[in-house]
Amino acid sequence: MSSATDGTGRGFAEIRRVRPTDAGRMRALRLEMLADAPLAFLETVAEAAARPHADYAARVARVSAGTDTAQFVADPGGRLVGHAGGIAHPTEPGVTVLYAIYITPGWRGSGLLADLVAAVAAWSRACRRDELMLEVVVGNDRAYRAYQRVGFVDTGVRVPHPTIPTLRELQMRRSA
Repeated sequence: MSSATDGTGRGFAEIRRVRPTDAGRMRALRLEMLADAPLAFLETVAEAAARPHADYAARVARVSAGTDTAQFVADPGGRLVGHAGGIAHPTEPGVTVLYAIYITPGWRGSGLLADLVAAVAAWSRACRRDELMLEVVVGNDRAYRAYQRVGFVDTGVRVPHPTIPTLRELQMRRSA
């Protein structure tokens, strides 16, 4: 699909839709995501680690094709270094919700976030959804600023965190 450099001469990562053969590498990336940013995702490392490989394989197969949900990865060859998912909004037909956005720490600031969001946006447009929406934990200023840099705008909407009642999330949107 496309590629991005890490900005430090480490190389390039192909930005593409996840494939069924990525299940093992997706499991490794998911565990990294949960360990690195536990408040940003909806399960714990322990829950994810306990899930059988067959569950990961089934999920990866499900999101590797179709128009309701998709996942995109940054693949430099070897370990995956970035991820972004998209799913059709359940009540707003023209909106894709971005989820599970993650860049491995060594690749942050490399342009991968913009490239992953662009991949989800292209898929969203092809599915006739012209708007992107995401939610970020209030106080996660690093993520908030990163999303602003790729064109997302704070809508002012605040919602409860889906698993931690004491936290709030803010909604951001942009065109696809």
